[in-house]
Amino acid sequence: MIRETHEEFEINYLHPKAQKSRFTRGRKKPEKPCSVRTEYQRDRDRIIHSKAFRRLMHKTQVFLAPSGDHYRTRLTHTLEVSQISRTIARALRLNEDLTEAIALGHDLGHTPFGHAGEEALDAVLREIGFREGFAHEVQSLRIVDKLEKDGMGLNLTWEVREGILKHSKGLHGEILSSDDKLTLEGQIVRLSDVIAYVNHDLDDAMRAGLLKLKDIPEKFLKGIGRTHARRINTLVLDVIEATIEKDYSRIHMHEELYSLLLELREFLKESVYFHPEKARQFEKAKGIVRSLFLHLLEDCKKDGKLCRKFIKEGEEPVERRIADFIAGATDRFAIYLYEEIFIPRPWEKL
Repeated sequence: MIRETHEEFEINYLHPKAQKSRFTRGRKKPEKPCSVRTEYQRDRDRIIHSKAFRRLMHKTQVFLAPSGDHYRTRLTHTLEVSQISRTIARALRLNEDLTEAIALGHDLGHTPFGHAGEEALDAVLREIGFREGFAHEVQSLRIVDKLEKDGMGLNLTWEVREGILKHSKGLHGEILSSDDKLTLEGQIVRLSDVIAYVNHDLDDAMRAGLLKLKDIPEKFLKGIGRTHARRINTLVLDVIEATIEKDYSRIHMHEELYSLLLELREFLKESVYFHPEKARQFEKAKGIVRSLFLHLLEDCKKDGKLCRKFIKEGEEPVERRIADFIAGATDRFAIYLYEEIFIPRPWEKL
């Protein structure tokens, strides 16, 4: 069969530390193998065809509802992470299909309005006593395990699920993973996520007028690159070379360039992510998420019309199901629903 030929290729060609699809730790629910695709290829395809993946095109990456056509969305960010991840995996002879599946699924659980929406949803859940709060990486896993396909889930392999869950670093966490249980392919996605966003967020910030080339410290331009393409190339080549030098003990970077990458992330926090004007807009976005959650919670207590329309029935706490609904909303649907609930319409004579 075609699948078996692919599996043999992986075993004979990929690096000894690469994951081999034939030896996956499997799925929660065993399935008959496909005659054409490997297990990781099937996972990739299931993610691409999911509703959650399609909704990423209308979710914020950094700039809320920008008027220009060339700003990144959560979907284009995901595709850039996938491209960077695949380039690294291919060069290192690691499993490109596994890497791609993790990259395509890593942000499925993101809320509308990016990290602002995530912070708002986490805060309101904890405020009402839901101690688990909200984290987009946990939600991404919840989507592929439970929410997609009307509650059936996508039934992905263990390696893809583990990579999705452990991709996140937050704005302050270490970029290079020290988790020995995380596959090298999962470590690539974790690092590629940062390589992608620090570069495209810098690009978008300049497009938005928040930064000019002269505002970027020379050490970044000289050490990483003066253009988007050069910066990506510099960082990707460093990951490949450093990992080979360290004999694949983990995914690595050379210390000097890794330090510059961390410093560039800090620079973007101060200059872009926490920019006063951007922060003002995202405070409004947080208010939308919080208001929607609290209104739906009260509506569900009364078995109201909105609750019956939008919140799926289930055994889990209603707070959890409302969080699923809001997290799945696109920016524009969240704004639409907020306007429908809270913004009065002009009186029309009957």
